[in-house]
Amino acid sequence: MQGLVTFVKTLGPARIAAMGAVTAALIGFFAFVILRVTAPQMTPLFTDLSLEDSAAIIKDLERQSIAFDLKNDGAIILVPKEKVGRLRMKLAEGGLPKGGGIGYEIFDKSDALGTTSFVQNINHLRALEGELARTIRAIDRVQTARVHLVLPERPLFSRDKLEPSASIALKVRGQLESQQVRAIRHLVASAVNGLKPERVSVVDESGRLLADGAGNDPYGAGVSGDERKLAYERNLRDQVESIVTSVVGPGRARVQLTAEFDFNRVTQTQDRFDPEGRVLRSSQTREESSSTTDPQGQVSVATELPNANQGQQGPGARDQSKKSEEINNYEITRITETKVVEGGRVNRVSVAVLVDGIYGRNDRGELTYQERSKDELDRIAALVRSAIGFDQRRGDQIEVINLRFAETQSITLSEPAGWMGMLQFTKEDIMRAIELGVMLLLGLVVLIFVIRPLVRRIITPETIAALTGAPAPTPALAGGPAIPPGIPQSEEEAKAASTQTSKMIEFAQVQGSVHAQSIQKVGELAERNPQETVQILRQWLHESN
Repeated sequence: MQGLVTFVKTLGPARIAAMGAVTAALIGFFAFVILRVTAPQMTPLFTDLSLEDSAAIIKDLERQSIAFDLKNDGAIILVPKEKVGRLRMKLAEGGLPKGGGIGYEIFDKSDALGTTSFVQNINHLRALEGELARTIRAIDRVQTARVHLVLPERPLFSRDKLEPSASIALKVRGQLESQQVRAIRHLVASAVNGLKPERVSVVDESGRLLADGAGNDPYGAGVSGDERKLAYERNLRDQVESIVTSVVGPGRARVQLTAEFDFNRVTQTQDRFDPEGRVLRSSQTREESSSTTDPQGQVSVATELPNANQGQQGPGARDQSKKSEEINNYEITRITETKVVEGGRVNRVSVAVLVDGIYGRNDRGELTYQERSKDELDRIAALVRSAIGFDQRRGDQIEVINLRFAETQSITLSEPAGWMGMLQFTKEDIMRAIELGVMLLLGLVVLIFVIRPLVRRIITPETIAALTGAPAPTPALAGGPAIPPGIPQSEEEAKAASTQTSKMIEFAQVQGSVHAQSIQKVGELAERNPQETVQILRQWLHESN
């Protein structure tokens, strides 16, 4: 203990403080490395969470005392990898995550007696929007969805009825197809009473309009003319390429198809009359007959009296007339035809098909090439005409040409077999191995370039000081009586003096040898550590002053 206390005193307060700081830093570093290496591997439990879902999930994890990490402002929750499956099933049992929207569960805990009809209508609208958003998120490529419904109320004593409308904001992975956009519009329209698909607007996260809800979309479901043209060409090209490759082989046919469209909307009205197709519409017949008689004699009062002419007979003149009139109305056959031709008519289709030849082996095993016959090319052209619905009147054109394809070097990757095939590491395993390797490398660097020089710098000067220090005087040398010269001694005293002199000579020899060895060691240490030697000499000079 005395040697340890002496060693600590020789270090000085500065060196002791430096050693303490280095020790604390090393303990902290290795503690961090150990905790990092032994920490469980964290895996995302859920991603793209809303604040409500994230808060509910964190509360449940804290109740179960499960470690977790948060990323992306709480949108991503990380948990230990071995607990992911069990936690997902446990949270799904509790209805988490809810999807960031409020559905019909808003009515589960509501007090129906204390709420007004206005609040009930607002809650019903919120629930309907939330349920529609959850349903839309179930569609492939849709990451998040938000639905806004406008359901106007019909005012009292009003004949006009306002139509409902809807707007949908989507966050998608990649790009939605036109059929998916159409499906979303019809899904929302079918779920809301009185809503038409044309009144539903759909936009994505970049602000691009996927469907126009103004009701004047000429191509339907937000599909532009170019998109419709490209979809038509892609569909026909896939059909032609499928049927041609089944004949010539996979990868031995190239198909290019171009379609010309007319997107003008035409309305035609035509009236046609058929004079031969007369139809009697109405018939009217009128007949008139009249007769007059001229009596003889003059006209008097007597002749005008009743029964005045009885008994008087005589010839008189009689005038009779008869008139007949017939009117027939005929209707000529009339045909009125109104034809509305929507935009997007195919005016012309042009197809170019390039097929490769036939490859084989000759007797010497060399690769040979043979062009296809004209008969075979004609049969391929007939198949293409049937696939695209060839119409010569609209000017369709088909070209089937046989040319040799350029040779490409195929690179084949050999898959590891045996026990090497079992060592298929995932990305997470590789990242974990890299992390452990970096930690180990940092530990070795600290040990070699930090700890080792500091220990050598602290211990080496004290070793040199210990080796250069004067040896303790022996009791015989230090406490022996000094024999002054010139004093007579007795025989016994002379024997004792000679014995003491011999001992002194032996001790001097031993001391000389020790000094020589010490000097030699000091020289070696000085040659190996010149800078430390200079510092020690400077320290001795300051201490002597």
